[in-house]
Amino acid sequence: MALQKLGNPVILESKVVAPQNLLEVQILGWPVAWGYLMLGLLGAGTLLVFLVAGRSFPTAPSVAGAARYWLWLPLAWGLWQGLSAMQAENALLARTALWHFSACVAAFYFGWRVLGRAGELRWFWVLLLVSFGVALLAGLDQHFGGLEETRRRFLELPPETRAQFDSPEFRARMASNRIFSTFVYPNVFAGAILLLLPLAVKAFWELGRHPRLSGTGRLAPWTMAGLPALAGGACLYWSGSKAGWLIALVMLSVAFWRAPIRHTYKWLAVALVAVAGLTGFFLKNAGYFQRGATSATARMDYWRAAATVAREHPLLGGGPGNFFVFYRRLKPPEAEMARMAHNDYLQQACDSGLPGGLLYAAFIGGSLVFLGRSATRHPLAGAVWLGLLGWSLQGFVEFGLYIPALAWPAFLLFGWSWAKAGESQAG
Repeated sequence: MALQKLGNPVILESKVVAPQNLLEVQILGWPVAWGYLMLGLLGAGTLLVFLVAGRSFPTAPSVAGAARYWLWLPLAWGLWQGLSAMQAENALLARTALWHFSACVAAFYFGWRVLGRAGELRWFWVLLLVSFGVALLAGLDQHFGGLEETRRRFLELPPETRAQFDSPEFRARMASNRIFSTFVYPNVFAGAILLLLPLAVKAFWELGRHPRLSGTGRLAPWTMAGLPALAGGACLYWSGSKAGWLIALVMLSVAFWRAPIRHTYKWLAVALVAVAGLTGFFLKNAGYFQRGATSATARMDYWRAAATVAREHPLLGGGPGNFFVFYRRLKPPEAEMARMAHNDYLQQACDSGLPGGLLYAAFIGGSLVFLGRSATRHPLAGAVWLGLLGWSLQGFVEFGLYIPALAWPAFLLFGWSWAKAGESQAG
């Protein structure tokens, strides 16, 4: 449900209007508090299952060597966020971000201690991919007329209702033809595609190898895997995310490099992906570069401000979610206002000091390195790792960490991946 309903940054929670009737529940985003309620019910339900079944909590899979200490980093990072929040200038923003980060930590340990030991997870994967599929369909619908219909319906709303959504960001989003599906804006949709498309392609490939389909011919896996690949690739293109395009090229190159093919063919495939992908990127975005790459220039302003705050408050930072408070003072007069630094790693150093930034970066980087070495024994682990790599790379230019629809599934999948890594070591 997070993919469908929790696609707004948590620091904008005060601007999210809770649905008032069944129709609004279906078509509008939900307050993140509803997500916390769902997580609480999930935790209570899990506890009840173990109690009723007379079983103890599952034992965490053992991870050998120094890598096992990485499993404590999410907890240490979460606790440091709490320390930083105690001295934040804007306490409301800090509490809002802290609740969200706590949910991220809970999702990681749920993925590691429970999901990773749950055995058969067919329905989990099915429901996750169905939710992702709905997001892709929403994006396709927007491209093929849905955006224009949304604009028309918005103009038909009563003035007092339109005023709840009216903002420069919302007007710019509605005026653009970039699709954003169920998320706050197109680049966040691109982040969801980077995170989950490799899993969808791999799952459909395995489905194509099912005896009932494989008998139809050798093309069955390619046909099945091509369905989500085509839909996801088209949505990524129509989202207009430039960083998403480049990250997708990196992911595709990594996928070819890890494929069981001859070394010479790997080099050839990577070279073709790079040449074709970069040529298409520069041709499509030639006008953007001629206009001076305005979004890239704006990001440089955000990053300089975040680095300044991190340098002036190196221990505890400015407080979780408080980048906005400092950027309002530090931004150049001609620069546009921003609530996020558009760089999760730099914003962590800004919001929670160098220790908080290092803990987060060490967890993400260390997890990718360790899990990348052990993601070959499980049919889906390699695809999950590739999606996590894409999401983590986008964190250098976006704020997926602050979006529940992206961060909660990412931390959950990190936890599950660590459990599978422990099992592969034991095996």
